[in-house]
Amino acid sequence: MNAGIFRGRPAGEVAVIGLGKSGRSVAELLARDGHAVYASDAGTGDAARQAAESLAALGVAVQTGGHDLARIARAALVVASPGVPPEAPPLAAAREAGVPIVGEIEIALHYLPALRTVGITGTNGKTTTTAIVGHLLRALGHDAVDAGNIGTPLAELALRERPPAWAALELSSFQLHDTPSVDPTVGVVTNLSPDHLDRYASIDAYYADKARLMANAHAGSRWVLNADDAGVLALHRRIGAEQLAGEVRTFSLRDPSAAAHYDRTADALILDGAPLLPRAEFPLLGDHNVANALAAALAAWMADEAHRTPEARLRIADALRGFHALKHRMEPVGTYGGVAWINDSKATNVSSTLVAVQGMTRPYVLLLGGRHKGEPYTALAEPFRRHGKVVLAYGEAAPIVEQDLGRLVPVEPVDGDFAAVVARARALTGPGDAVLLSPACSSFDMFRNYEERGAEFRRLAAAEQGTA
Repeated sequence: MNAGIFRGRPAGEVAVIGLGKSGRSVAELLARDGHAVYASDAGTGDAARQAAESLAALGVAVQTGGHDLARIARAALVVASPGVPPEAPPLAAAREAGVPIVGEIEIALHYLPALRTVGITGTNGKTTTTAIVGHLLRALGHDAVDAGNIGTPLAELALRERPPAWAALELSSFQLHDTPSVDPTVGVVTNLSPDHLDRYASIDAYYADKARLMANAHAGSRWVLNADDAGVLALHRRIGAEQLAGEVRTFSLRDPSAAAHYDRTADALILDGAPLLPRAEFPLLGDHNVANALAAALAAWMADEAHRTPEARLRIADALRGFHALKHRMEPVGTYGGVAWINDSKATNVSSTLVAVQGMTRPYVLLLGGRHKGEPYTALAEPFRRHGKVVLAYGEAAPIVEQDLGRLVPVEPVDGDFAAVVARARALTGPGDAVLLSPACSSFDMFRNYEERGAEFRRLAAAEQGTA
């Protein structure tokens, strides 16, 4: 990283772009260490205002409703929040002026030199895998926190009087783009498929950012890779490495030679050559969550030599039995009139919805729509035919969903608000059926975020039963 700016007193002002949770935390971290900080955000809402007031009290120069591009161009360093696109004017101004740009995690890592991390990236399953890893590390007796893209900024941990010893660190492609010094104790790649094509110029550019997880690989590195995904196994080549340095082990739903795999005949999860637990004892729905559990268990197993014991195996198994579905990720939210309602609002791309559809085992109505992200929906048709009844296409993407799928499977566009979509789903289902919200789109046409969309789905599912 640009470590020179942290030697002695500041070499100049640090500009922090974006006042969300990560921007606010890193600006506070830098200010408390004596750096001159200018922080700005294009927004003017309550969250930006509250962040501005808090930071101003620490001596940070704060601007909301815009950015001082000339000031940013004079900065010694720019810290970009992951939600700020690379072409945004403040980042463009920094690049044109030759100002280095890093992310919040890059700064936080500087202040957490003793932190051990399990870094998790991939297109889908990152958040669930991160949450399981953190859960397993705590079950193994560690002071461990789930951080990064999962919701807790790493800089927030650095502000603590006693930072944790371990972090299960979810890393998005956006975060990896601006974290040149990332060097996880264990690195995990769940899977790869096209995503964020509304932000990246090409799939190759997106995959290249994922590969940055491996940029500092060395002989002591440990890697957990998906043996069922050829793109994951070859990801290191995108950083110019013929071989990936360090210990490389794999997980698989199909390959019995993988270090962690699913034995479908025995219906059990296997870890390092021995049974871990029966599939029936792991409470999450779908094969994709079995893959997430295998990846997390293998990462915890590899994280420290002390974890590779019979006692640790028992602790890992017990922890998996007690892990529950995260909100908005194939989350059962209730059964009403014999109909199961499943909230997979976090599925904001086609590949994520694909694994949800593949995991369905009962007749269901699929709620598909929102703001289109650039991918065709045709890949959903074949697995949908197995148990799907009808696709309800809604929101801005409805015409595209109907165009892509209408000749392949039953599709019904629904006009109106989200309540109308849910009401139509209820009318089309009966006892033994399910309603699956797995939109394959972002939520921004109707909601502020996928969490709000999922919460409204839960409320509407229960509302007509008198249980809201």
